[in-house]
Amino acid sequence: MSVNDEGLILILLWCVNLTWLKLRGCREITEAGMAAVGKNCKALKNLSCALCVFGIKEINVVISRCQGSEELSVKRLRGAHDGEEVVGSGTTSVTSVCLKEIVNGQSFVPLMIGSKRLRSLKIQVSNVGLVDLSKCLSLDTLHIVKIAECSNVGLNLVAKNCRMLRKLHVDGWRTNRIGDDGLIFVAKHCINLQELALIGIYPTSSSLEAIASKCKALEGLALCGLNTIGDAEIECVANKCVALKKLCIKGCPISNVGIEALTSGCPNLIKFKVRRCRKVTSMVVEWVRKHRESLAFNFDNSDYEALNASQIDHDHAANDVIHFTEKMRRWLLQQKHQMVTMDWQC
Repeated sequence: MSVNDEGLILILLWCVNLTWLKLRGCREITEAGMAAVGKNCKALKNLSCALCVFGIKEINVVISRCQGSEELSVKRLRGAHDGEEVVGSGTTSVTSVCLKEIVNGQSFVPLMIGSKRLRSLKIQVSNVGLVDLSKCLSLDTLHIVKIAECSNVGLNLVAKNCRMLRKLHVDGWRTNRIGDDGLIFVAKHCINLQELALIGIYPTSSSLEAIASKCKALEGLALCGLNTIGDAEIECVANKCVALKKLCIKGCPISNVGIEALTSGCPNLIKFKVRRCRKVTSMVVEWVRKHRESLAFNFDNSDYEALNASQIDHDHAANDVIHFTEKMRRWLLQQKHQMVTMDWQC
C-alpha cells in the first residue's frame, strides 16, 4: 500500500516550503491529494509523477495553482484520457517537461505551446507531435525517446523552426525512419548545437560531415547502437569536430583504426568513452595512453569478454563431458566383456 490522500495532506501541512515533490507508484493518491498539493505548496518548483492513477485533471490543479512551477516529469500516468488537456498560458513558468510512456500525450501540447519559458523537452511523440513541438521556437533542449512513429519529416520541421536548440537527443528505436536527411536538416538550421546524442538510427558519413562542418560549437557527441557508423565515419568526426570535448561511442562497428584516428584528431577532446564495440580490442588502451596522455579514456568491452570467457568455460565443460562419456563407454564395454566371459565359462 502506498501513501494515501490523508498521509500526503499531513505531509503538506508540515512541509509548507516544499519545492520538489516526486510521487512514484502512489496508487492511493486521488484528486483530493493533488488538490492539497496545489493549495499548500505555493513554492513548488518541481513535480514528478510516475505510475500513479490520477490524470490530467489533477496535474492541472497543481500547475494552475503553483505559479512558480518550473519542471514537470510524468511517466505512465494511468488517468490520462481523450479530450483532457493540461492548460497552458502565456504566463506559465514551466521551463522543462519530461513525458515517458504516456497514453494521449497530446493532452500536454497546450502546456508546451503556452509555456513561453519552455527550454527543455524529453518526450515520446509521433510526427504529428513534432509538428506541434516545432512551434516552441525558444526550445533549448530536446530529447526524443523511442520514436517508433517519427521520421525525417518531423525532425526536419523541428530543426527548421527550433533554431535555438543547443542539446538534441534522438532515440530512433532502430526503426530506420530517421537518417541522413533529418540530420542534414539539423546541421543546416541548428548551427548553435553543442550536444548531440544519436541512438538506434542510421546516419552515414554524409550527415556526420554536415554536422561537423556546420555545428562549429559541438562539444558533446554520443553515438550509440549505430550499425552504419564505422571507421570511415569516425575519421570524419576526428578531422572536422574541432571543438569536441566529450565523446561516447557504444555498440558501433568501429575498430582500433577509428579509435586511433580520434585520438590523433579532435584537439580539444578531454573525455572519451568506448563501450560494447566488439571490434575494438584492449590493445588500443596503451596506444591511446601513449599518444594522448591527458585524455580521460574509458574503455569497456567486459560484456563481450565475459561472453567469450563463458563460451570458453562452456567449451571446456563440453570437452570434460566428452572425455567422461568416452571413459564411461569404455568401462561399460569392459564390464560387458567380463560378464560375457563369465557366462561362457559357466
